[in-house]
Amino acid sequence: MINEFMKEYEFFKFTPSVWIVPLILLSMIWGVFWIENFFHIDLAHHGIFPRSLSGLQGIIFSPFLHGDLHHIVNNSIPLFILTVALIYFYRNNSLKVIFYGIILSGFITWVIGRNSYHIGASSLIYVLVSFIFFKGMMTQYYRLMALSLTVVMIYGGMVWYIFPEVDKTISWEGHLSGFITGFIFATIYKTPNYVEDIQFEWEKPEFDIESDPFMKRFDENGNFVNPPKTVEIIEEEGTIKINYNYKELPKD
Repeated sequence: MINEFMKEYEFFKFTPSVWIVPLILLSMIWGVFWIENFFHIDLAHHGIFPRSLSGLQGIIFSPFLHGDLHHIVNNSIPLFILTVALIYFYRNNSLKVIFYGIILSGFITWVIGRNSYHIGASSLIYVLVSFIFFKGMMTQYYRLMALSLTVVMIYGGMVWYIFPEVDKTISWEGHLSGFITGFIFATIYKTPNYVEDIQFEWEKPEFDIESDPFMKRFDENGNFVNPPKTVEIIEEEGTIKINYNYKELPKD
C-alpha cells in the first residue's frame, strides 16, 4: 500500500508549473485584449480565415484574440481550471496537448470553417475537455476516471456547441475541431501505469494447478471436497505420551 501511494505521488505531484503555465496563458490572452482596447485597434483579422494563405496565421494567433469582455471572461475561467487539471494529472503530456492542440485544432478549423474570422481560446478549451474526459476513461484508473466524470458534470453541456444549428453566432467549427483533436491526443498519447494491477497467484504464468493446496480440494468432477478430519488419540504409558494421528478417508 505504501509503495502504491509513493508511486502515485511521483505522478500526481503539485509543482509550480501547475499554476504558472495557466497564468502565463491567461496573461498573454488578457495582455492582447488590453492592447486592443487601450490603443483602440482590432486584431480580429489575425484570426483564422478558412482556406486562405493569410488565414493560416490565425492558427497561432486566434487563441489569444477575443471579441469583447464577455467573450474573454467566459473563456478565461474554464481555460485556467482545465489547464491546471491537465498539468497536475497529465504532467508529461500537458505541454504537448496545449501546443499541438492549438496547432491541430486551428488547422482543422481552417479546413472546415465558414468564410469568417475565427477567434478565441474556445478551441483549446474543447481540446482540454475532450482529452481529459477520453483519456481518463481509457486509463480505467479511478482517479482519472473521477476527473473525467467531474469534467462531464461541469462542462458536459459544452458538447451541444459542436453542432452548427445550436448557435450560429459562435465558431462551432472551432469547437468541433478542438473536440476531435482532444480525442485524437487521448488515443495516441500514452500514460504511465500509475498503479500495477493486483495479480493473484492463479494469474501468474508459473502457477501450477496440480500443486496448489486449494485446488486439491476439488475432485475430478469439480466438486468441492471437505478436508479429511484429523483424529488424535493419546495413550499414556507411565509418564510417556504417545500421539497417534490418522485421517479418515472420505466415504464414497
